[in-house]
Amino acid sequence: MADDILNDPHKIFYSIGEVSQLTGLKSHILRYWESEFPTLRPEKRSNGRRAYRKTDILLILAIKKLLYAEGYTIAGARKKLAEARRRPQGEKKLLAEVRQDLQELRGLLSTRQKRAR
Repeated sequence: MADDILNDPHKIFYSIGEVSQLTGLKSHILRYWESEFPTLRPEKRSNGRRAYRKTDILLILAIKKLLYAEGYTIAGARKKLAEARRRPQGEKKLLAEVRQDLQELRGLLSTRQKRAR
């Protein structure tokens, strides 16, 4: 059900009530997590109401999994999320290095083929 709602291309923002229903968490838990997880910062409208994006909801689901399913403490979950945010940059660097190595290898192979002819 949550996937169907999150895949709606026309819906950009979700109220705290909708997020509460989607995630199975009470709204006071969501507000508390905002104070504990610096990356969880839904927009606040001019009327003071929270407006969650799909990325916020996915983050909430990740936090829920870490805390409830995997048994992390809040501090442990915060650390795990911080590690996950750093990892993609390292992977991008690694991919760039592999790409560079492959290009060099292709250059060597093409040079050998030209000499063999």
